[in-house]
Amino acid sequence: MADLRVAVDVGGTFTDVCIFDEESQIMRVTKVPSTPDNPMEAVLNGVARARIDLSEVELFSHGTTVATNALITRKFPKAAMVTTKGFRDVLEIRDGTKDDLWDAYRDVSGPYIRRRDRFEVSERIDYTGNVVEPLDEDEARQLAALLKKRGVDTVAVCFLNSYANAENEERMRAILTEHLPDANVSTSAEILPEIFEHNRFNTTVANAVLGPLVSGYVEQLDEKLTAGGYAGELLLLHSGGGSMTSTMVKKFPVRLAASGIAAGAIAAKHIAEQCGYVNAVGLDMGGTSTDISLISEGELRVTNEWEVEYGHPIVFPSIEVLTIGAGGGSLAHIDIAGSLRNGPQSAGAAPGPACYDRGGEEPTNTDANLWLNRLGTDLADGEMTLDRRRAEQAIRSTIAEPLGLEVDEAADSILKVANANMADAVRLVSIRRGLDPRDFALIAFGGAGALHGAEVARELSIPVVIVPPSPGVTSALGCLLVDIQHDLSQMFTASASEVDAEDLAEQFRALESEGAERLRHEGVSDDQAVLERGISMRYQGQWRSLQVPIGSDPDALQAAVQTFHEEHEKQYAFRQDDTPVEIYQIHLKALGKTPKPSFRPENTAPQSPGEPVEVRDVYFEGRWIPTPVHERAGLAAGTEFTGPAIISQLDSTTVVPPNARAEIDEWMNIRIVLTDRDTASEPETDHDESESAR
Repeated sequence: MADLRVAVDVGGTFTDVCIFDEESQIMRVTKVPSTPDNPMEAVLNGVARARIDLSEVELFSHGTTVATNALITRKFPKAAMVTTKGFRDVLEIRDGTKDDLWDAYRDVSGPYIRRRDRFEVSERIDYTGNVVEPLDEDEARQLAALLKKRGVDTVAVCFLNSYANAENEERMRAILTEHLPDANVSTSAEILPEIFEHNRFNTTVANAVLGPLVSGYVEQLDEKLTAGGYAGELLLLHSGGGSMTSTMVKKFPVRLAASGIAAGAIAAKHIAEQCGYVNAVGLDMGGTSTDISLISEGELRVTNEWEVEYGHPIVFPSIEVLTIGAGGGSLAHIDIAGSLRNGPQSAGAAPGPACYDRGGEEPTNTDANLWLNRLGTDLADGEMTLDRRRAEQAIRSTIAEPLGLEVDEAADSILKVANANMADAVRLVSIRRGLDPRDFALIAFGGAGALHGAEVARELSIPVVIVPPSPGVTSALGCLLVDIQHDLSQMFTASASEVDAEDLAEQFRALESEGAERLRHEGVSDDQAVLERGISMRYQGQWRSLQVPIGSDPDALQAAVQTFHEEHEKQYAFRQDDTPVEIYQIHLKALGKTPKPSFRPENTAPQSPGEPVEVRDVYFEGRWIPTPVHERAGLAAGTEFTGPAIISQLDSTTVVPPNARAEIDEWMNIRIVLTDRDTASEPETDHDESESAR
């Protein structure tokens, strides 16, 4: 009987595999190097290395960077856009904003589809949905013939006001399908039936250019898994924190544009709940970047508008994650002013840090950690051996000698700059919103998160750091903790005090019917389907809206208006109860429940960590200190010790700094309590080298 649950998360440097056996309650993990040119190769390598019998797998979940990388590198298939006459340049005009207001010479990158590949046809629908001008079918057929001649693989159809009436877009789709039966066609009314042309057009264009790429990847992976014996659906994590089957991914590929990033945030929320913290910061530090997520009052923040590149919005719900260029492979360098910098450039998986001995010559955070003996020379269970001599050469020639520092000082400075960058990112997602980091726990994971977590927490006066049992593959674990999820929306503008309640209810029922149908299409039984309503509102005269939940009972709207006032005060520090409230949009979250791991806590008994596997000198705050190194597998629940200490394991290394207290809790997390005078009290929970070595 199939009882294994497998999750694979593809990162910039490593691909992580997490296998949970429901019967034995044992979790296994493994890591393999990522293969940027063909990510599927790393996925299959991970399955092979973990010796997974796919016929015994009940659920296979996957977080992928295929869509994100495609948008970054812009390696798209031949694509075209068809729009209403006069609106060809909506993508170019955008909203008129700039990423850097003060840089007059820095332009926003161009649209995903070039101007010469954007075409106009005669048609017009007004804002109420009335057909002012039917689609000129002769024009449409001539255009379809031209696109066929050009060998176009994918088309985005974006007509004005199609969110109010999709008739002309659907007819255009039908004509295109007649002439280009193998092409992928995305219509804006189906992808994003919302007002604001730039947001709708750009989201549809992103969906179109990703269609053939993502569909091809998913089809091939699905075929390989099926051939290996897997009988279930391949589930892919999407930006909103849910998963989709391969069938729906082919229809909405743009939803995968933040797939891997969301997984770590979901896992951080799960760990915070396990440990009883309602406020936590997720620090997911990998080989290329660090993803910062925030759990406040038990909930992850979600945004409805985000972008891979500035100026190209994707308007689908997405877990809010701040990504910065700080990873194990981030390059240390000296800028033109003579200051030490860290990232955002990265050595990546190839050639990698200098210590990989694969051709990299510039020092990285990994090189600095290795030279300071915080990191051992074996990586990924012997998959890779690190060369300290190469690390020293890179640090000395690039940083130490130009700045007049010893190699030890230079390596320490590299890490301090990296930690300061990450601390600044945490401040952006917390202090900027009026939240005090001292009231939060820091959950440090990713391949390098546990190496830096305690120092980042000290920088922010965060009193406790939680390192999960398998920090290097925690993002993969997040893929096992989600349900199938679809997010639907529909424009609905009316005054909250004058709206026709039956009309509003009818619109919600239409969304629920579509949501239920999508779930049935993905094989979700009705008893496993959950439909959650939401409504966006704003004060009369406002432009931006705020989404709140709404029930289905007769008094639901009145309660939602009250919730809106409260949420508005939380987010913007004011409320106006006497100002009329306007409904802007209605939403539906359609959830299909999937099997999830059921973790059991261990019995704890206070004990010492026992004899270390070795003692080596590690550099802390300007001096080398003899530091015990323990294998994490040998530390039982209840183990307590005081730093300094190094905890080594397959997928990561944890650094416990001097004077910090650490314990292994009932969930097998390492909880590090920083006792330095610059940290605050622990946040509330929801329940009471020697010279020869160097």
